[in-house]
Amino acid sequence: MSVAKVIELMASSDKSIEDAIQNGIERAEKTLDEVKGVWVKDIKCDVKGGKVARWRVAMKVTFVLKG
Repeated sequence: MSVAKVIELMASSDKSIEDAIQNGIERAEKTLDEVKGVWVKDIKCDVKGGKVARWRVAMKVTFVLKG
């Protein structure tokens, strides 16, 4: 039997929503083993000069606990 845990984190990117999500996954994998999935809860952006300057995502990351 395996047990999973969910954490919430924020990630950002100057390029795209997909890049912000990928940045969050890559950062989570630096400290978590067996990341299995993410749920993007919210998408926001910073605007500068009438254009999107930065994408921000709030996401829940699911990973399996060792043991």
